[in-house]
Amino acid sequence: MSTELAAPSPAPAAPPVRLDLEHYRQVTHALESTQTEVEKLEHTEAFEVFQKQLGLLRKRLLNSPQSLRQVFIDDGLQAIVWEFAQDALGASFTKMLWSLLLRDDDMSRILLRFIWAMPLKFKRRFIAAIDAHLSDRYPMFKGLSENWPGGNYIHPYVRPAEERKNDFELVTTGYLGYRALGYSLREVDMFVWLEVLRDKQCEDRPCEQGVFGENKRKKGGCPVAIHIPDMLNLMGQGKLKEAFTLIQASNPLPDVTGRVCPQELQCQGVCTITGRPIEIGQLEWYLPERDRLAREEKGDTSLVAADYVSPWERAEKPAIAVVGSGPAGLINAYLLSVEGYPVTVFEAFHDLGGVLRYGIPEFRLPNSLIDDVVEKIDALGGKFVKNFVVGKTATLQDLRDAGFYKIFVGTGAGLPRFMNIPGEHLNGVMSANEFLTRVNLMQARLEDYDTPLPIVKDKTVIVIGGGNTAMDAARTSKRLGGKVTIVYRRTRKEMPARVEELAHALEEGVELAVLRAPREFVSGGEHHVCHTVLEEMELGAPDASGRRSPVPTGKTETIPVDLVIMALGNDSNPIIKNSEPRIKTSKWGNLMMENGAETSLKDVYTGGDAARGGSTAINAAGDGKTAAAQIAQEIPFSPAQIKDMVARAAAYTAKAQTPYTIVARRDIAQGIVEITVKAPMVAKSAQAGQFVRVLPSRKGELIPLTLADWDAKAGTITLVIQGVGASSILINKMQPGEALEGVAGPLGQPSKLHHYDAKKQTVVFCAGGVGLPPVYPIARAHLRLGNHVTLIAGYRTETALFWVGANERVDKLKAEFGDLLDIIYCTNDGTFGLKGFVTTPLQAMLDAGKKSNGRDVAEVVAIGPPLMMKAVSELTKKFAPMPTVVSLNSIMVDATGMCGACMVPVTIDGKMVRKHACIDGPELDAHIIDWDKFLPRFNQFKEQEQQSRARHGLA
Repeated sequence: MSTELAAPSPAPAAPPVRLDLEHYRQVTHALESTQTEVEKLEHTEAFEVFQKQLGLLRKRLLNSPQSLRQVFIDDGLQAIVWEFAQDALGASFTKMLWSLLLRDDDMSRILLRFIWAMPLKFKRRFIAAIDAHLSDRYPMFKGLSENWPGGNYIHPYVRPAEERKNDFELVTTGYLGYRALGYSLREVDMFVWLEVLRDKQCEDRPCEQGVFGENKRKKGGCPVAIHIPDMLNLMGQGKLKEAFTLIQASNPLPDVTGRVCPQELQCQGVCTITGRPIEIGQLEWYLPERDRLAREEKGDTSLVAADYVSPWERAEKPAIAVVGSGPAGLINAYLLSVEGYPVTVFEAFHDLGGVLRYGIPEFRLPNSLIDDVVEKIDALGGKFVKNFVVGKTATLQDLRDAGFYKIFVGTGAGLPRFMNIPGEHLNGVMSANEFLTRVNLMQARLEDYDTPLPIVKDKTVIVIGGGNTAMDAARTSKRLGGKVTIVYRRTRKEMPARVEELAHALEEGVELAVLRAPREFVSGGEHHVCHTVLEEMELGAPDASGRRSPVPTGKTETIPVDLVIMALGNDSNPIIKNSEPRIKTSKWGNLMMENGAETSLKDVYTGGDAARGGSTAINAAGDGKTAAAQIAQEIPFSPAQIKDMVARAAAYTAKAQTPYTIVARRDIAQGIVEITVKAPMVAKSAQAGQFVRVLPSRKGELIPLTLADWDAKAGTITLVIQGVGASSILINKMQPGEALEGVAGPLGQPSKLHHYDAKKQTVVFCAGGVGLPPVYPIARAHLRLGNHVTLIAGYRTETALFWVGANERVDKLKAEFGDLLDIIYCTNDGTFGLKGFVTTPLQAMLDAGKKSNGRDVAEVVAIGPPLMMKAVSELTKKFAPMPTVVSLNSIMVDATGMCGACMVPVTIDGKMVRKHACIDGPELDAHIIDWDKFLPRFNQFKEQEQQSRARHGLA
């Protein structure tokens, strides 16, 4: 028998229904007991108070949902206050606080404002904490707390010199440049905020208003009166949009001026944080860039409200004309457009921006930022007329007569200075204006653009001067592959260039030769500069500006050079002054302001370099703003008068915007084409002897073409083009219906006509080949004056003849004026007319006692190939006095005096001086021209022109 005990049998399970009922009975009993207790409590005084409080809370939440949230915020801030009260912020708290700041929500903005409002000692505690605990993630925080806020800051991002020195991308990318390193936009916002956190919120606002020195002269401040402390205060509170709105109300160009303004002399120059002033300029241009990014993220690209009505349509205020689209003109046009004035901006070039575009390289100021400003003005109803040279295309009075109430003149200073030293005429010596215009405006650095550029790669380049233009020219040359040295007659300390620009130039490999000044440029035998003789200088007594004057030591050194760029500043361009003698100018030729920004001409205002001479973009912008405020005053016209003025100004603007369409074309000889172009404004103002500046296509080059004829009634001009370079050949291929990109003019001085006794005297014209078209209107003008004309028209051979057949222009001229016109034809090979050059019949006249058919030769006008003009000049010079003029309009870039490319070396009283064909000419006294120095200039870009023809398949 087994002794193990058997396992007990399981008890039978209770039915589930009985268990549920039992549980219900127990719960019900408990509930009844609890209910009885609740009922007793509900009748107590404490419960009644609670119910009232709950009702009030419910009502408060319904009326102010944020109130409960504020309770938690207050509690959170109390906790943060406790943390800041400690000797140092801990790592976990710092990281938690930073993560909250990065959230970009209401809480983060509250925290920003909380820290912004803290006393300086607590801000220092915060900076020490992010230095200690976040510098592994943000290397720019490392060491930030040392000497903060006066001597340390987060530097805006600058691309490394080795990376940037070979391209034209932006050098200083600012705080937004940190995005390229992988930081988010919100993180960049925080870097900006940390810079703003250094601000003291000074009560006397020196950055905005400037300070007065011992001599009672104002120093620093903001020329456009940006409310800088208010801007910083808003940014400190995280209100970036509001800060941008504030700054734009004062300055519509913050993206531009923030980059090119010399802040070290203005706002930052008087910053009370003397160790390292706040980066006001960087903050200034950060705001518009940040706003643009924010709008792009939201898909909001509109610049005005959908229901915005253009001032031209409203016609509630009279129209304003703005002359020049540089910084002064753009800010003036913008502010007046905001005020509801219809505005037309007249610009001499084919692109807008003035010196901002042609003078400042894109690695400092991208063209897209200029386009942004133009778009704002356009959105506000502003109109733009390009290729319109006020003073040539129309006068100031013409604009007034067209219905424009007031005029702002912001034409800049644009006539480059030279030194007038030996060798300055050599090829390879040019102004910085010309060099930068070719690179910046005409994009000559790009292979698919036709404007020629000096060969810079691997060449030795010297830039003469020490200002910002010199820096721009030097750094541009470096990017084009040159070995570049800046030559300056004082020391580095006296250089007027922005400290940042000079530092960047040196970082990029530009050399600096101080206390040196060129005394002579030397040719290598082919009329191209190959050496320069530099004079060693020392600093003497201060000059009128307070800087110590450089004094020659008598020592010299000779260095090799392939390209010399003269960056010596600019004089005032005389076009406006010459066209309006009533306007007063200073002894330097600058327009004078007599009543605020108003000139001596009522309702004509000015500012910028036109009034100041060489200055800065921010000063120009300030002048434009001041003038806008003065213009936008009481309007002395009835509504009906205003509507009439606006209608007339609108019609004038539309006419000036007429596309330059080819309406007729014909081949008149091999490689020579005559075209008729729609250009009503040029046709209306044209005079004999003038020319136009033509841009064939967007990527073409600017070429001067003499006006062969014009019809003011039809609004057309006639041009005759010989296909030589790529641009002229491409024009000749164009057909009626196609349009030229730009036609500006009429340019140059009209012919000086003198009245002669037609029975006793004659004016002899020597027209060689395509010299006949420019001769034609001048000869016609003499004939209309009653003068007798002898025309000598020379051609290579009979097949090259044009305008000589029946019912052609010369034939019609003969039919109209009869015996007042004698015509002599000659060809080099004798196949038509006399055999020989135009000098053959001229020689015969001179040998015959300076007579032609019994009439004395009163003067000679020679137009044609340069060698022909030289031959005529040398021939007539032997028969003094024999007045002789030649027309020299074929070596220009801008053709308004701004570039200095059309320099003609002339000798007056035994001294060589410069004349500019586009300003002083194109007609010049042939006998004072140094032809041996001048002629080689026509071939200075021969190699580049050959490359351009080959690129277009025209070789």
